[in-house]
Amino acid sequence: MLKGVAASPGIAIGKAFLYTKEKVTINVEKIEESKVEEEIAKFRKALEVTQEEIKKIKEKVLEKFGKEKAEIFEAHLMLASDPELIEGVENMIKTELVTADNAVNKVIEQNASVMESLNDEYLRERAVDLRDVGNRIIENLLGVKSVNLSDLEEEVVVIARDLTPSDTATMKKEMVLGFATDVGGRTSHTAIMARSLEIPAVVGLGNVTSQVKAGDLVIVDGLEGIVIVNPDEKTVEDYKSKKESYEKRVEGLKQLKDLPAETPDGKKVMLAANIGTPKDVASALANGAEGVGLFRTEFLYMDRNSLPSEEEQFEAYKEVVEKMGGRPVTIRTLDIGGDKELPYLDMPKEMNPFLGYRAIRLCLDRPDIFKTQLRAILRASAYGNVQIMYPMISSVEEVRKANSILEEVKAELDREGVKYDKEIKVGIMVEIPSAAVTADILAKEVDFFSIGTNDLTQYTLAVDRMNEHVKEYYQPFHPAILRLVKMVIDAAHKEGKFAAMCGEMAGDPLAAVILLGLGLDEFSMSATSIPEIKNIIRNVEYEKAKEIAEKALNMSEAREIEKMMKDVIKDIG
Repeated sequence: MLKGVAASPGIAIGKAFLYTKEKVTINVEKIEESKVEEEIAKFRKALEVTQEEIKKIKEKVLEKFGKEKAEIFEAHLMLASDPELIEGVENMIKTELVTADNAVNKVIEQNASVMESLNDEYLRERAVDLRDVGNRIIENLLGVKSVNLSDLEEEVVVIARDLTPSDTATMKKEMVLGFATDVGGRTSHTAIMARSLEIPAVVGLGNVTSQVKAGDLVIVDGLEGIVIVNPDEKTVEDYKSKKESYEKRVEGLKQLKDLPAETPDGKKVMLAANIGTPKDVASALANGAEGVGLFRTEFLYMDRNSLPSEEEQFEAYKEVVEKMGGRPVTIRTLDIGGDKELPYLDMPKEMNPFLGYRAIRLCLDRPDIFKTQLRAILRASAYGNVQIMYPMISSVEEVRKANSILEEVKAELDREGVKYDKEIKVGIMVEIPSAAVTADILAKEVDFFSIGTNDLTQYTLAVDRMNEHVKEYYQPFHPAILRLVKMVIDAAHKEGKFAAMCGEMAGDPLAAVILLGLGLDEFSMSATSIPEIKNIIRNVEYEKAKEIAEKALNMSEAREIEKMMKDVIKDIG
């Protein structure tokens, strides 16, 4: 039995799929002249295999997604058959006496660098395609194959060191029963996406990839944070029963879907959903979401070779807004950086990416990207109830700069006669301590706050939330965090503004009563967490919640607060 962090509720029982990414090592040693023809023959064979692979992918994409998406792989096929590229590799093997993989790597990189230096945007984008093709040829030369989660053909439990945003964005969801990873905490990307996708997950297991072999039977208990490898028959039967009981409880809570999130003594709050794509709206509505409190737009920018156009973004935002039928939709502007990278942006490699060039900082530095997104959001606001939210705000200057660009975009749309909501609300995420401490100043500049507890906890406690070695120091119930949350809520209310929370704490049953008592107006979370939080709110008096919150604020240890809240939730039932 392996113990980790319970990241996404539920139980999965199935065959293990070991997802590993081998790092390709290029052979830089010189070859003997007698080996030249042998290396050229290896290159030509790898080229044939690569071309066949791309043809198969193209056919599959054409069948599933249509001609437009398949054209990407038609372009890849042309690159893999380019006579100039082939001649360049073979000449380098002959003249520089290098291995085929080294020659491919050098020629591809030379050509890609030239493309990136050109003023033509189309050619710059092709550099990404060229590198992708080059990687395929090198993998075939070296006998290393990258596994793609979008190619899964049977139901499996994915076992990995970690999963990137691109991994989860492209995987075949219907074939994934559960996740188990070596690294990560409850607020890591894998955990957040697992909850969003309603897939049981345990993270931060330390060494699950070395303890599990491909094809092993595994149980992932996302309720207790346990993974069991090759269980005996009795254990399997026990977990099947536990799985059935859990699923019955989930179905029972769904009966609350159309009831308000209101305490017995009349205090109402709003329960909203965090989403990543238009597809997530169905789950949000099915679980009774009263709005979208966080639309993570960065997923529109992933799994592609270039920035999405204004029209692509507009269509995605419009789809969500229309499906939500007048309910508020809070669209967060691009939050790239930290654990979310876009290879085609060629962002700098940083020692501390979570403290670096990301989110609003990137948008203010690249107004071309920012304006395109703001135009799309404003246009979508003509079709429903839209709110704009800036991430990673640390000062009032950033808010004013962002709003200045927003006003420029509004003026452009006015000149073009394009309709949008002239009274659109603009808020910020409070996820940096400086924003929380100056919330009274910021509240005068914005229409609302949404507290991002994942980063607020990380930055306040100086704990990397992705690092399993310090996971015990990542404490959302730390008195400092609770006091900052109260400070932000009070500052908003003083200015007549509302305070929301879209961090993972908003969907934590242990935190619900405290947050209610602190006066939080809106809880936004993974859609599947909504019924549980609604059940708690409907079963606790608001006055009692205020007493519990006050008591928590005066306690000195996070563990004491968590213990108290476990007893409170147990009493609620």
